[in-house]
Amino acid sequence: MSHDALVGDWPGETARAPVAPLVRMVSGMAGIDATAWKAARPPESEGWAYLAACETSPPAALELAAVSVGDRSGLAAAAPLFALKYRLDTPLQDGPLAAFCDRLARRAPGLLEWRMLGVGSTFTDACPVALNPRLCEAGRAEAVAGLIAAVEAEAARRGTGLVVFKDLAPRELALLAPHLAAARYFAVESLPVAVLDLDGTGDLDGYLARLSPATRKDLRRKMKRAERVEVEWRTSLTGMEGEVRALYEATRTRSQVRYGDFEDLPDGYFETVSRALGTDAVFACYRVGGQLAAFNLLFVEPDRVIDKFLGMAYPLGPAHDLYALSWLENVRFCQRIGRRYLQTGQTAYASKLRFGSALEPRTHLVKHRNRALHAVLRLAAPLLAFPRWDPDLRRLGREGAR
Repeated sequence: MSHDALVGDWPGETARAPVAPLVRMVSGMAGIDATAWKAARPPESEGWAYLAACETSPPAALELAAVSVGDRSGLAAAAPLFALKYRLDTPLQDGPLAAFCDRLARRAPGLLEWRMLGVGSTFTDACPVALNPRLCEAGRAEAVAGLIAAVEAEAARRGTGLVVFKDLAPRELALLAPHLAAARYFAVESLPVAVLDLDGTGDLDGYLARLSPATRKDLRRKMKRAERVEVEWRTSLTGMEGEVRALYEATRTRSQVRYGDFEDLPDGYFETVSRALGTDAVFACYRVGGQLAAFNLLFVEPDRVIDKFLGMAYPLGPAHDLYALSWLENVRFCQRIGRRYLQTGQTAYASKLRFGSALEPRTHLVKHRNRALHAVLRLAAPLLAFPRWDPDLRRLGREGAR
């Protein structure tokens, strides 16, 4: 679906007055005042500019919008929205139950595929809800209530039953959970985010000293084999767009996990985001014999570096241990620019934990507008939890239980 079609489906200036006179449903982040948004959120790379950039050419399966709640002083609350057809078995990755659901979906496609309206973004690992910090407790409660009511009114207008506040980080969960619980939302555990704390490490040797002897020895051995690898740091992809996209798709194809439409990126994602974020988006490019063998897209924030995407050529990248080498380069980069945390996303947990990361939780808050289906989903919440089916987390859980 084109962006113009989305604008027609979600009009740019349509007022949703039943809840509050200053509630607006708009066609995307371009309809939210950028200055007001930034004032209502902590400094972040995946903020207004990033979200607006992702809207320029969205994947066909997604429809994008945004909602804002205002008061006499300006923006009180806002959030991006997305709509898609959600497969209820998305968390399942393998095993008999996943195979059964695949067979069922082929025979009765509508049974497992539900229309969903999401609060947040499929392009972020946290739910970017803006709440104006000047609000008192009562004002915040009113703003959140207006936001929830506006989202549910939009779901009703579209005939969508399933409403999800996607990937709430601890900060947003603390702010929103009491209000969402009062509106009958329940929690479904999402995939955690891996975060490496480099406080006090000083340099690479200081970081390595924190690891187990076996891991430290392994990484030092791989560092010695890196003579043929050239590393280039860039803030522009000019001339490399096709190579980078090809490496990303190659890595995605080989991934052991699949999350359907949540994995799709906008056309021209890497170039568009690079232009929108400027020097806050950095590419580390790894070449072997002149050939691009891997890249990292990194976002720079005031206290952290986010390792957003890794793309790798196969078998060239693994043959030169580029996953481990890129990890060490990212650690050096954090230390060089004075960032305490290296955040590395929601997959490949085994290596990240081995390299010293901790897991920061993410939580979906879910509601179905049909009370009977809502009750069924609530009972199924433990089965629908994403960590239950992630191969690394399942294996780590079994090992921890021994």
